[in-house]
Amino acid sequence: MDARLDYFASPTAGKALKYFMSAGKALKESPLPAVTQELVALRVSQINGCAACLDMHTKEAAAAGESQVRLGLVAAWREATVFTEAERAALELAEQGTRVADAADGVSDEVWARAAQHYDEEQLTALVVLVSFMNTVNRLNIITRQPAGEYKAGQFH
Repeated sequence: MDARLDYFASPTAGKALKYFMSAGKALKESPLPAVTQELVALRVSQINGCAACLDMHTKEAAAAGESQVRLGLVAAWREATVFTEAERAALELAEQGTRVADAADGVSDEVWARAAQHYDEEQLTALVVLVSFMNTVNRLNIITRQPAGEYKAGQFH
């Protein structure tokens, strides 16, 4: 499978994505736990069906020591006993933040309150920006049919 566009060869993409990807770097350096970031990135990418992001974040999480059991259960986090209450709150917020078209109110007050029980304001800010960032990256990759399978952990960091 070939991508419809090569972002690395496009001067326009190069200019725009340089700034956009610096936001991703800032998120990596945020106080939101790295494992939470990878779990959220995976869940958002699962919902959106972004193969390239699933490839990347599965490999990044595994390289960081995440277990295959937890990676395999992200899609079924509600029924899985392997996630902390904080991770569950982040995954729930990520789902509602990704599925905004499915609910008139977007993220409910109850979901926000659960997340706020586990994360301080800086971490919540990073979580919200991460969900938005991942939804944008997913769309960039899906629209242009970016292929999956060749990513190497650490390739873009």
